[in-house]
Amino acid sequence: MGAVKSDLTARERALEESYPALNTPAGIKRLLGEWNALTLRQYTGDYEAVVLLTDLETAIEAAKLTERQSEAIRLVYEADLTQEEAARQAGVDKSVMSRRLDTAAEKVAEVYEYWGWHGEGYSIQAEVAE
Repeated sequence: MGAVKSDLTARERALEESYPALNTPAGIKRLLGEWNALTLRQYTGDYEAVVLLTDLETAIEAAKLTERQSEAIRLVYEADLTQEEAARQAGVDKSVMSRRLDTAAEKVAEVYEYWGWHGEGYSIQAEVAE
């Protein structure tokens, strides 16, 4: 029997390095900012992108965001609008849109933090710079 010569966890470690500190609002915003790129990667067979997106969608659902917070995430990160464009479309001031996104990121980060403390696949890490 020969030994496996490829590093089976290299891709997983690379993603953990790309998206550190998902238990922080800054980490969540970074991950949300890659939403569309991850969506494209899942269609090229990137299993880790599928896992990240599935976990992110589960975390968003578990965070119990308000309808307005969910709309803010959808407009800015899924539809790839600027905060100004999203605010105009939602009929609010840019500062309101920014607050909604901040609050949503905090709530989602709390879900990842819970998962980290309860051994559900994520580790608690230091906050990343915004």
